[in-house]
Amino acid sequence: MQLQPTASHFIDGAYVEDTEGAPIDIIYPATGQVIGRVHAATPAIVDRALASAEAAQRDWARRTGRERGRILTRAAAIIRERNHELSVLETHDTGKPLQETLAVDATSAADALEYFGGLAASLTGEHIALGEDWVYTVREPLGVCVGIGAWNYPTQIAAWKGAPALACGNAMVFKPSETTPICALKLAEILVEAGLPKGVYNVVQGMGEVGAALVGDPRVAKVSLTGSVPTGRKVYAAAAAQMKHVTMELGGKSPLIIFDDADLDNAVGGAINGNFYSSGQVCSNGTRVFVQKGIKEAFLARLAERLGDAVIGDPLDEATSFGPMVSAAQMNIVLGYVDKGKAEGARLICGGQRLARDGFYVAPTVFADVSDDMTIAREEIFGPVMSVLDFEDEAEAVARANATEFGLSAGVFTRDLSRAHRVIGQMQAGSCFINSYNDAPVEAPFGGVKASGVGRENSKEAIQHYSQVKSVYVRMGDVEAPF
Repeated sequence: MQLQPTASHFIDGAYVEDTEGAPIDIIYPATGQVIGRVHAATPAIVDRALASAEAAQRDWARRTGRERGRILTRAAAIIRERNHELSVLETHDTGKPLQETLAVDATSAADALEYFGGLAASLTGEHIALGEDWVYTVREPLGVCVGIGAWNYPTQIAAWKGAPALACGNAMVFKPSETTPICALKLAEILVEAGLPKGVYNVVQGMGEVGAALVGDPRVAKVSLTGSVPTGRKVYAAAAAQMKHVTMELGGKSPLIIFDDADLDNAVGGAINGNFYSSGQVCSNGTRVFVQKGIKEAFLARLAERLGDAVIGDPLDEATSFGPMVSAAQMNIVLGYVDKGKAEGARLICGGQRLARDGFYVAPTVFADVSDDMTIAREEIFGPVMSVLDFEDEAEAVARANATEFGLSAGVFTRDLSRAHRVIGQMQAGSCFINSYNDAPVEAPFGGVKASGVGRENSKEAIQHYSQVKSVYVRMGDVEAPF
């Protein structure tokens, strides 16, 4: 299939190229080979995209919610029809196994477009009776929204931000990660094919300076970022300087608490999903796995056994269940953390090395006997590295689980549902799980607390972050005044 994009950017309903921008190589993580190239947006490209979005948004906002929703649901249907093609593209963009991308990536983008397409016609206000007088409210779009994506779920993130924005009547300029520039372009192309007016959804490529130019432009009303905490702090501050709306979906160091009465295989399965899916490159991962001492060794033995069943290989082979890191840079970051884990005295159960093959592969790695003060227990690694910490009782587990600047996710495995709800009720985290981990249906809000971000993506909550309410007081009688 064609991996080289038609052009670097998608603006005003068409592909646009400007080779004056810095070249960005597209590297296939499974081989390390360059498979294409795009160019970063120049100031002229950024201006063109924002001008197109601003002009298109006014007409888009005037359309009925039903009309907007019909286009989004039509785009969802196209994505489902082309799931295989889009999944192959996602695998080349990210290195994730086709087994995974076929099931999760384009399909979750379609879910988002379908869900918010269905909601679009329901975005009404309310009537507030005040005796003879009354107030009515109107839910209005914000205007031009900027989305800044991460490299772990390029198709999904482009849709998670675009779908609610468009359903509410906004326009969007989306900047994908420079590491994974391909997939968002296809989403924009499909949206136009489905009937989206030109300019309502635009894609521009680039690195930090392009993101900064978008965030700082006065034409932008809202910024939604998926990224690291340090990047989030910079973007949040820049947006706040102009009083822009923001959604920050940032990183985490989330706890997964496993009590000694848990179903062992389910708990091991949850820990695998929370640490090794997408080669560990998931922001909500439960990378601090607290295991009650009574089952610690049984848990580690079963975990090591099941990790031995991982099929590591060509991501385009549907039998492969574990792929490479997204880039050489990310691989080296992860290997640096593995070295710190060893140096600080954690017990290496399995993995711990780069695999001897082309591409950016790191073996699934598990450390036991990890203490709270170790670097691997405090800092987000964003790779296939699990830290197992043991604990005595519930109160200890809760206190230690919350002792972090992050607050994205948390999970608990236990057969005692009263304890499960009690523990989750004390977790300082936005997206939580009981006897499961890392489920993210579009119907459920997703987002964090503390340093893990502000705002929520998905569900009806996202509508609050892509629209604003106007209230209108209607007086039916005479106006009284003091003079």
